[in-house]
Amino acid sequence: MQKNNVVTVTIEDIGVNGEGIGKVDGYTLFIKDAMIGDVIEAKVMKAKKHYGYARLQKILTSSEARVKTPACPMARKCGGCQIQEMKYSAQLAFKEGKVCGNLERIGGVPAELLDEIMEPVVGMERGETAEVAAAADTEKAGAADYQPFCYRNKAQFPIGTDKEGHVIAGFYAGRTHNIISNTDCILGVPVNKEILECILAFMEEYKILSYNEEKHTGLVRHVLIRYGFTTDEIMVCLILNGEELPHAEVLVERLRKIPGMTSITVNVNRAKTNVIMGDKIKLLWGQTFITDYIGNVKYQISPLSFYQVNPVQTEKLYELALDYADLTGEETVWDLYCGIGTISLFLAQKAKQVYGVEIVPQAITDARRNAQINGIENAEFFVGKSYRLDIGIVGLHQLLVVDNYMGVNQSGQVEGLGACVEDYQIIFVLATLYDGCGYEMMVSICKVLMNLVCQNQNAVSAADVKHLLQLLLGPHAAYRVVRGTEDKHGYL
Repeated sequence: MQKNNVVTVTIEDIGVNGEGIGKVDGYTLFIKDAMIGDVIEAKVMKAKKHYGYARLQKILTSSEARVKTPACPMARKCGGCQIQEMKYSAQLAFKEGKVCGNLERIGGVPAELLDEIMEPVVGMERGETAEVAAAADTEKAGAADYQPFCYRNKAQFPIGTDKEGHVIAGFYAGRTHNIISNTDCILGVPVNKEILECILAFMEEYKILSYNEEKHTGLVRHVLIRYGFTTDEIMVCLILNGEELPHAEVLVERLRKIPGMTSITVNVNRAKTNVIMGDKIKLLWGQTFITDYIGNVKYQISPLSFYQVNPVQTEKLYELALDYADLTGEETVWDLYCGIGTISLFLAQKAKQVYGVEIVPQAITDARRNAQINGIENAEFFVGKSYRLDIGIVGLHQLLVVDNYMGVNQSGQVEGLGACVEDYQIIFVLATLYDGCGYEMMVSICKVLMNLVCQNQNAVSAADVKHLLQLLLGPHAAYRVVRGTEDKHGYL
């Protein structure tokens, strides 16, 4: 295979980054924007010995899973969505197959066991978020072809300048830091567009420069927007390469007219880095946080808070975790990597005592405040490294919740839990596909699970690990692994 060859390819699989995978005479090609079932014409852009990368030129035969018109006209350019061209039902089926395949191939979980214990994907349903009429022929689509949008409660938009000198906001093109101008991302809430256009117009009017990443000059780096789906409260935070925003009072006066506006702040980040947020928050108007609910629990969310971005699926996820924990009111729960206490406080509704551990001091401050505003007295939070925690002091037969657990070593052992791990029910509650929290993590997680089973087959019941792989089905989907036999308290 040579660079610039034009070939006909049948797409047989999709990679972890959403690229189509096909073979030509045994030679593997990765092709962006192609999907399983497509027959396409592609041009080879890079050819290595055993595989290469090609660009989609023409779709010869469309997959049955392909939507007629993607909802977002920027979908192919933008790096934010990888498989928007695929019907939602097909997305869920693909992701379920990925989870199953990786558990078997990478994790070494027997196929027969997977057939026994895996339940279907828990996806989003029509009416749970705003719909986009153009999306996948939504107006004519049946339930099976429903495609959810406008589900994200948080959006971070890089700010830049185009070739004509105009200030723009949008998202980075895939694998680049080139901004694709777009103020109307359909993954976020509709009010984002109004907010961004207000900020861009303000910057143009007062000649406020966008940040130049290469020269480390300019002022406005990003705009962060958070939205409370239950409360309708809005937060706007401008990330600055400086201490002050000129004419801030003018922008505040304009933004505060938007219904629901609750918090307007700036974040100072003068470091030459790809990290979006700095540590310092300055209040311009309102308060430094918004509030929102997961179920009956109220949370205060600051610009620096980690908070799940899909509130509809988060509630489903936490309800499943609470159900699988089967709490009676006599248990002590340890929530490791607890963040601002979202899972801790949710479980505290039915546990005797909950302890949350997190390495970020500000998150623990937020967690304690969230416990206070909910009147929850059976939850305590500590700053520390979870993997060094000696949980043996707590007692036997308790519940250990590992929230976004990242402390597994290369051999698949749980550092710091050691000898007392067999005394705990373990529930892994994992977030969506963030950096370091994707398919590769299955290797470590599965090793942990299999090690626990092998070291002490009475240590880990099927009920204890039902919620093992919530992570791996993308932003729309909750996922569960459950035991399928008749004995609820039996062992793997």
